[in-house]
Amino acid sequence: MFDFETELQKQIEMINLEVGVSSWVKISQKKINEFADITGDPQFIHLDPVRAKKETQFGGSIAHGFLILSLASYFAIEVFPSDSNNLIRINYGFDKVRFINPVLSGSEIRGRFITTKVEKRGLSGILQTFQMTIEIKKKEKPAIVADWLTLTEYN
Repeated sequence: MFDFETELQKQIEMINLEVGVSSWVKISQKKINEFADITGDPQFIHLDPVRAKKETQFGGSIAHGFLILSLASYFAIEVFPSDSNNLIRINYGFDKVRFINPVLSGSEIRGRFITTKVEKRGLSGILQTFQMTIEIKKKEKPAIVADWLTLTEYN
């Protein structure tokens, strides 16, 4: 039988601990182009690798920052345990998002999550804040660092 207070205490004990790290995901030019189509952002730095290499310091085309940020959900689904059908996890927003390093087409990225804050919300909710880092393979500086809030409601 599920005990909410036990779950809350378990989550509190995770503060300052790494929840997990996702597997690597390749950011292809095709994915960048599709994102540009969906969002209506056709800037050449994203869509024209030859021109981007010639006219920018990036060395080629780069992914939209919001494309990389949107993959946070993909990484979270892989990393966060969902051992129960009795919960609903809701994106509650961000307190801080910083785009640190551009992601070149063909790069691989992954998400890393550390619990930084846990609060009880209502009778059956837990609001968690995670330090989320989206790392770029073989790069020292990450693509994104953010404080991401999620609300988990238990039935």
